[in-house]
Amino acid sequence: MQTSDLEAFEAEWQKMLDGEVYDAVHPEFLRRLAATREKLWEFNTIHPSEAGRQKEILRSLLGAVGEPFHVNPPFRCDYGCNISIGRNFFANFNLTILDEALVKIGDNVFIGPNVSIYTACHPLDATDRNTGAEWAEPVSIGDSVWIGGGATVLPGVSVGDRSVVGAGSVVTRDVPADVLVAGNPARIIKKLR
Repeated sequence: MQTSDLEAFEAEWQKMLDGEVYDAVHPEFLRRLAATREKLWEFNTIHPSEAGRQKEILRSLLGAVGEPFHVNPPFRCDYGCNISIGRNFFANFNLTILDEALVKIGDNVFIGPNVSIYTACHPLDATDRNTGAEWAEPVSIGDSVWIGGGATVLPGVSVGDRSVVGAGSVVTRDVPADVLVAGNPARIIKKLR
């Protein structure tokens, strides 16, 4: 990549991280997505007896990783480098994280199977959407959170410490600490403290 192309890409990457509209179909975005998929293919197809190699792959892919951690394959993400996980992290099968913006996950977080965490946003207008314009909003998951199976966390959401997201929930807005939320859209069912 030439210097001017690299500078143009870096400007688009920074727009993505800053929550501004950016060109998601820039060739370097597509190259990085492909490189991530290569690592994920290896992670998702490696023999279960090679758990150490699986952890090495995730350490090389993710932005920050606390110890200990465990992620059951399959796992999917867009870039990986925008994801940080804290200590004592557990994710069950089929976790998907679209990490165009930063995704920060605290310590002692447990994620059930088939959970999706999204940061990517697209224009409602089809003409704008078809240009490849996109923006992203960060997601933050606090310490000691449990996200039940099949839940979806949408862009821009923060989940407070010690909260529980019920199975199958769609989290569309911030969740305070110490509550159980459930439903579509998720709403507070009860306080936990």
